[in-house]
Amino acid sequence: MLRTEHIIVTRPIYPFTAIVGQERLKRALLLNAVNPRVGGVLIRGEKGTAKSTAVRSLARLLPPIDVVADDPYNSSPTNPALMSPEVRARYQAGEQLPVVSRPTPLVDLPVAASEDRVVGSLDLEHAISEGQRRFQPGLLAQANRGLLYVDEVNLLDDHLVDVLLDAAAMGVNTVEREGISVSHPARFILVGTMNPEEGELRPQLLDRFGLVVEISGLDTIAGRVSVIERRMAFEADPDEFGAEWHDEEQRVIDQITTARALLPSVALSRSDMASVAALALELGVDGHRADLAILETARTHAAWSGRISLTREDLRIAAELALPHRMRRQPFTEVRLDEDRMNAVLDRAAAAEEASGGAQADGVKKKPN
Repeated sequence: MLRTEHIIVTRPIYPFTAIVGQERLKRALLLNAVNPRVGGVLIRGEKGTAKSTAVRSLARLLPPIDVVADDPYNSSPTNPALMSPEVRARYQAGEQLPVVSRPTPLVDLPVAASEDRVVGSLDLEHAISEGQRRFQPGLLAQANRGLLYVDEVNLLDDHLVDVLLDAAAMGVNTVEREGISVSHPARFILVGTMNPEEGELRPQLLDRFGLVVEISGLDTIAGRVSVIERRMAFEADPDEFGAEWHDEEQRVIDQITTARALLPSVALSRSDMASVAALALELGVDGHRADLAILETARTHAAWSGRISLTREDLRIAAELALPHRMRRQPFTEVRLDEDRMNAVLDRAAAAEEASGGAQADGVKKKPN
């Protein structure tokens, strides 16, 4: 049965699988749903291209989570790494923690949000007068173990974007004021959307997103007609439309669950690493984030496909999502990934590895007994 209770909303949610086209967008979101270590996704595109629809409909597909009932950080009742310091102390003391199952949280971050609203605030007056820390959790606390959605992320203050990306990368939010410090877990899938016509993100911030997807409106008559037909059917009767897509939605839910379970078994070979390193060098990528992002994404795609080893297709798909926004470019120019060049690099890397393996095998054969 489709878990429609995953999100409490005041309006119907359009089914994720009913979105027409935008396959790269849907793939990037699903890979993050399987493995938050992919590093989040930034969706760039003109208005009216299903950016917000895709994010909100994805959240309905995420499995519910078990949390400690009286904890504001969605702490896990069994995994100390996913507990707030207070819950961890209770757990280690042997306390029986109250547990409830909740929908995976989807937290919207308003563009006008203050830093205190995002990270939380410390009551310094109470700390000074009473000698006790009093912390008011913010949106990062609410988003822990869930999905944090920032629409028009390019309009958000750069400092706040830095804070979000740091928390997403570290899995911890730390608030310091006047020598007083409070930390809590903040592991979430970060999804940002933006219209490039309204301004760009700094390259340093772009690099911190694991994946970036460029989308545009559909360019075929059939595709655009399908969008119109499905949207009109949804608006006429959301329940009936949802029922029509029930089986497809459930299939994706099951595939996410299966891929999450398989992911720890997916192994990376030295050949995989060499291929990605060659790709980054050939395409002029600075730093090492691209290499790591491609490999993590490729591992996740392998798990999504039901495999425990990588194929060239996994690497290709991962590179398409993790490379373009990290490639060097001239001012005011748009970078496009040359897929033929990318495939040629992967072919050469595979051939070199095969030749190296063959040479090593020959060398082993020639060794005396």
